[in-house]
Amino acid sequence: MSFAYRLACLAAVATLAACARDNNVSITRGTPTVQTQARSEPVFYNGKTYRLDYAFNDASQSFDLKVNGMGAKQQKDAAALASSALGHFACPSSKPARLLAAPSYAGGVWSVAGRCG
Repeated sequence: MSFAYRLACLAAVATLAACARDNNVSITRGTPTVQTQARSEPVFYNGKTYRLDYAFNDASQSFDLKVNGMGAKQQKDAAALASSALGHFACPSSKPARLLAAPSYAGGVWSVAGRCG
């Protein structure tokens, strides 16, 4: 056997062995759940990157969302970003995100409450 053939066989065996390893991926089926873990995420919106911070409020059963980096005249943008990002990061597709009120602006941060469903 030639060296090139042996090398090709070794590469094939190594590739198959790598595929056989446990990859720690868990696939679940059933009812999707709301992800209530607090997060801070960069969100790219209308050509700029903003930061969205949110945490689940057990008392009100809603999310407290904060959008950083937008100006005082960007209420509609803050609402759109908060709703879209909450839907993406926390809400299952069967329960779309909705805001409970219009965002308020203070100290350079837009704040709003939202829920899934």
